[in-house]
Amino acid sequence: MNQPDSEKKTAASVDELREQVEHTREELGQTVEALAAKTDVKARAQDRAEVAKHQAAAKAEQLKHKTTDAAEQARSHPGLVLAGVAGVVIAVWAVRRRRNG
Repeated sequence: MNQPDSEKKTAASVDELREQVEHTREELGQTVEALAAKTDVKARAQDRAEVAKHQAAAKAEQLKHKTTDAAEQARSHPGLVLAGVAGVVIAVWAVRRRRNG
């Protein structure tokens, strides 16, 4: 009652073919989805805008931290801040003096 070898091979090859067909269908479905996503210009633009929005928010947060750090340093070293301001005032005075005269 055993199947002959040729029938076993045929059954195995039919199963293999079915698996290949299913795999090919999955790949085709993924390819179609990828192509559809590429042709959806509005969605791609929205995605880019969302990425830009997140990047801008991250940069703003970095700037906020840097500003806070700079303010803390200025509070802890008021003499350096005063010297910096005096340097800027002298530089502006020198430039104006040179232009006027």
